[in-house]
Amino acid sequence: MPPILRGRPRHPAEPADGTLAIHGPTTTRPCAFCAIVDGTAPAEIVLRTEELVGFLDTKPLFHGHVLLVPTTHVETYDQLDPGAVADLARTVQKVQRAVESAMGADGSLLIVNNVVSQSVPHLHQHVIPRRRRDGLRFWLGPRHPYGSAGEVRATGDAIRTALDASPGDDDVTPPG
Repeated sequence: MPPILRGRPRHPAEPADGTLAIHGPTTTRPCAFCAIVDGTAPAEIVLRTEELVGFLDTKPLFHGHVLLVPTTHVETYDQLDPGAVADLARTVQKVQRAVESAMGADGSLLIVNNVVSQSVPHLHQHVIPRRRRDGLRFWLGPRHPYGSAGEVRATGDAIRTALDASPGDDDVTPPG
């Protein structure tokens, strides 16, 4: 299995035993999702592979709400090894189709929170079944429009520059 963390070394305060430093190096608490992965915490598992575990969310938005997590602890999407990203994407597609079919859903909402709004600091992909007029108002706002075409161009330039400087991503080339 390829290394799952990339781009950052383990901080000295991060124990190597699967616990997370919450209030500094002396106070730790186990990762809830690692406990599900290793079988020490209960969960309704719907899928298990060597690399991923899918289970029902205990506080679902709708019945059938699945969380898909890597079996190796990784906190954010950018820390996931590129080889594991492809496997995650393929598995999300499979779980999405299964959830929609099993729940008689019209579609689904696929979400990954990266730090902000991430309730458990272990990467997890939500697969949430949706029905038309189901009452969920997924709101992405407030919107912050650009003030000018120059501001749009400057923002695009900044992102393209960051992409060019991104290590190990030679196969991703931003447009010129």
